[in-house]
Amino acid sequence: MLPELEPPALFLQPVKQSLFILLLLGTLCVFSCRKDTLTSKEARISLSADSLQFDTVFTSAGSTTRFFLIKNENRQAIRLTQVQLIGGSASPFRMNVDGTPGTQFNDVEIEGNDSLYVFVKVNVTPNAQQQPFVLRDSIAVEWNNNRSYLQLEAWGQNAVYLRNVRLQGNQVWNNQLPYVILGGLVVDTNATLTIQPGTRIHLNADAPLLVDGTLRVQGTKTDSVVFQSNRLDEPYRGFPGSWPGIYFRGSSRNNELTHARILNAYQGIVAEQPSGNAQPKVILNNCILDNIFDVGLLGFNSSITANNCLISNCGNNIALVLGGNYQFNHCTVVSISNSYVTHKNPVVVATNFTRINNQLVSAPLLANFTNCIIWGSEGFVENEILVRREGTDPADVQLRHVLFRARTDPQHTSFVSVIRNINPAFDSVDVVRRFYDFRLQAGSPALNAGTPTSLLTDLNGLPRVGAPDLGCFERQ
Repeated sequence: MLPELEPPALFLQPVKQSLFILLLLGTLCVFSCRKDTLTSKEARISLSADSLQFDTVFTSAGSTTRFFLIKNENRQAIRLTQVQLIGGSASPFRMNVDGTPGTQFNDVEIEGNDSLYVFVKVNVTPNAQQQPFVLRDSIAVEWNNNRSYLQLEAWGQNAVYLRNVRLQGNQVWNNQLPYVILGGLVVDTNATLTIQPGTRIHLNADAPLLVDGTLRVQGTKTDSVVFQSNRLDEPYRGFPGSWPGIYFRGSSRNNELTHARILNAYQGIVAEQPSGNAQPKVILNNCILDNIFDVGLLGFNSSITANNCLISNCGNNIALVLGGNYQFNHCTVVSISNSYVTHKNPVVVATNFTRINNQLVSAPLLANFTNCIIWGSEGFVENEILVRREGTDPADVQLRHVLFRARTDPQHTSFVSVIRNINPAFDSVDVVRRFYDFRLQAGSPALNAGTPTSLLTDLNGLPRVGAPDLGCFERQ
């Protein structure tokens, strides 16, 4: 039997070397996979904005949430020493870092070439001030002995809040504070609401203004009365359909709105049923109805007189349904397609009928347009005036000194000194910037094309001299 031999050193050495190499590789792998954070003062981060600004926020009502990014511009992770809302818990602003609310966050790590979201909103505490007031704070971001600041600014506004209120008797609103309507407001059958110059009324998405009695708006050319949404922060402040609208119901009477601006509603003004007396149910003097989602002015078997009014950029500018009696003098009725409202319906629709439970119902229609411009951007609509008649009741629409666009003349319509299909040459239309100036340029065919009326000044209070211009603006 051969004796057992010890393994020669020649065989042991490679084994020991292999084990050593494996251990070395494993150690290197552990260290190479370990996440290092940059500690150099030159390590770079950036903020996606240097400030966040909030438009007017009513007291007791929170704002929308805005955000900014803290960006790690390095390949390696970096640790933020601190993200701090300087005003702390006493600040009107509230901060949320990557989903966690708080006023100060320490040792916040951001992976290489990654970002961190910081969300901010503001809540305004009521105070005694009547005018808007400014609120400021800042957020500090600190890393590797560096510090950056992002400034916060908001405008606060105290207000009179009314929720699901029915007004009775004689009520007067002044311009000391804006009125914020929540849940809706009703002017009772025997009540009169008078709104003085410069008053601002802000209505929530669930808040129609329902008038069973009388509404009197007493704006002036320098202090108009404004009806709009209570969302004044971007992007909501420009959205059409932000609040329901103003509705003059069956028993309502003797309504008169002067220098009122109705903005961004679902339906601007709706008048239902005839007036209870010889006066029009609604008189509009020097009013603007703009950026309305559905119908700017809707008459449903009612009576409306509109003088020096601008009705612009609505889903339907004017709809007169189931007859009624309507007078439009020196009005500019125009719709231009934009990112909010696409012009795909005629600017003016007038019918002597409707259908209720599939049954035809009709009533006499009389609508006079004098010294008006009726225009819309080309594309979807060929005829900007549509008149339809059914049943036995008459439908009579009169266009006197009117500039309008139509491929074919509307039916049931008479014409006196009209201008067909010639661009009125408005001063400025910039759809991208949402800027519209519907005054007339020099050389417009609408200049001096009107017939004299009792309206001696235009929408801006400027005099009409000689043969007046068409529309609500007189070129000086």
